[in-house]
Amino acid sequence: MQAEYSPVKISRNFIEQHTEFKSLIDELALAFAANDVIVPQRHHHDFPNENGQHSSTMLLMPAWSPGLDAGVKVVTVSPGNSSYGLPSVQGSYLYLDAQTGCKKADIEASSLTAYRTAAASALASSMLSDIQASTLLMVGTGRLAVPLILAHKAVRNLQKVLVWGRNRQRADQVVQQLQGEEFTIESVSTLREALPMGDIVCTATLSAEPLLEGKYLRPGQHLDLVGAFRPQHRESDDDCILRTKLFVDCRDNLHSSGELAIPFSKGLIRSSDIMADLFELCRGSQPGRNSSRQITLFKSVGHALEDLVAARYYYRLYSLRSNKF
Repeated sequence: MQAEYSPVKISRNFIEQHTEFKSLIDELALAFAANDVIVPQRHHHDFPNENGQHSSTMLLMPAWSPGLDAGVKVVTVSPGNSSYGLPSVQGSYLYLDAQTGCKKADIEASSLTAYRTAAASALASSMLSDIQASTLLMVGTGRLAVPLILAHKAVRNLQKVLVWGRNRQRADQVVQQLQGEEFTIESVSTLREALPMGDIVCTATLSAEPLLEGKYLRPGQHLDLVGAFRPQHRESDDDCILRTKLFVDCRDNLHSSGELAIPFSKGLIRSSDIMADLFELCRGSQPGRNSSRQITLFKSVGHALEDLVAARYYYRLYSLRSNKF
């Protein structure tokens, strides 16, 4: 008898309502330590839009765990989508049975990306930010802002959150979304003044020019840089790079973001200046923060392992809930 598969559709609402960050972070930690997911080089293609004002990027990110599961994410990133009232990231994740190739789930990729990215940042923070960190500065008001704040809350005892964005009204909207959480939260008008206040500073923007100025950093801070996914874009200036200990999600992606590619091209840093990636940190083969006064910087560009682990996590959650009824 031929086996039948009934692929499920996992929506944005399901991901937002059922994510428990601590468990997702733990699963990512185990996967990075095991390092048994096969991840080919991702495809990265830029293309112009008709109006010529904003180019878009198409990303294809495959990964598989032989004999278990596989998947591929197809997303577009369109910075001009804010003018249409749409998220900049659009796409889908195809989750497969690795043994048969049959489709198990079609998962909404924007939310999958946002939540796995936030979990990976928090995983890094658990090893790189000061254990006493209690104030988080969120730079950016887009799709990633809320997940990043909640993920960092899962690994550090946050007491205060500050939100900055170019549009103060959007920053206030992020504040409203998180009213009732176990921390105080407010929007701020001046990034330069707010920067030294953050024990953890998260950036998730589509800025092409640096927003963070290294001369305003103070000892003990941790920078979590998520935006600037193109080689010509960056969210921090040269002083930030020179004043911090550098960590990444994966050493293979060092030149895919301008955050590091530009300092590399200037000769300001070398590959040996990257202290560790998430694989090394999770295995314990390289140390994380080793001083309360050290300033650490984690540059995230995304890794297909994170997508596959998150897809597995949400598929299992969906299956468990479906079996209850």
